[in-house]
Amino acid sequence: MLKEAISYSIDHDESVKLVQVTDPHLFADPEAQLLGVNTAHSLDAVLNTIKAVDYPAHLLLATGDISQDYSNQSYHNFVAAIEKLNLPCHYLPGNHDDPRIMHLHMQGPSVYGDRRILVGKWQIIMLDSTVRGKPGGHMADSEMELIEAAVAAHPELYTLLVMHHNPILVDCKWLDQHCMDNGEAFLDRVTAMPQVKGLLWGHVHQSLDQFYQGKSGPVKLMATPSTCIQFKPKSPYFALDAQQPGYRLLELKPDGSILANVYRVPGNKFSPDHDSSGY
Repeated sequence: MLKEAISYSIDHDESVKLVQVTDPHLFADPEAQLLGVNTAHSLDAVLNTIKAVDYPAHLLLATGDISQDYSNQSYHNFVAAIEKLNLPCHYLPGNHDDPRIMHLHMQGPSVYGDRRILVGKWQIIMLDSTVRGKPGGHMADSEMELIEAAVAAHPELYTLLVMHHNPILVDCKWLDQHCMDNGEAFLDRVTAMPQVKGLLWGHVHQSLDQFYQGKSGPVKLMATPSTCIQFKPKSPYFALDAQQPGYRLLELKPDGSILANVYRVPGNKFSPDHDSSGY
């Protein structure tokens, strides 16, 4: 049975404006570091940058790996950190999250784990691509059934699918081992629906923007940098990138098109330990 969606009252002739943050990898200890980067400080720098640009966003999307240490406090730390944006936040789990702990402790007056969001001319579907105990992902049949039921319930709305894992390979050999293992089949199935206009994810700690030619036309594919460390693109082995923490701003237009850009924290304050062999 399809659960009720959360709805926001935005005119159908108005663009829906979103902020995406992903993969903050927070710890209970706000001074803890991941590969030489203080993840609480880097998230705060990203949030300050977002606040400074004064983008008139309607919603914040947090696309997984909120925690690095599976602690209750790491989720409380995230909720406290995002208060400065004064935006409703919708989240989904990543492979570093414990979904049970996440849903218990990602709590706040404007923090939601709802799977479906109705806003303007759009439906946003928050998907769970995680496989317990594994870094890679899989889109379960139950998630596909959710998508199909949601689209059938609102065929008049354009659809953005949001997840943690990459459904396509990013030409980064070590990282592509941990992609969505049924990504090709997933893409074939969802892009047969003319309502689906975009797919958005995190996980890869790097930026990607391209189109996938689906059965019903082109679909925009978007990956977004982490708010902490970055993985070096096109690397056959584990390697960190010197680029700064980032985020994505999106505009879902009432004609079904998507404008989206990645932005980064200015300067070079956050420098990872490039001698690390993994995380």
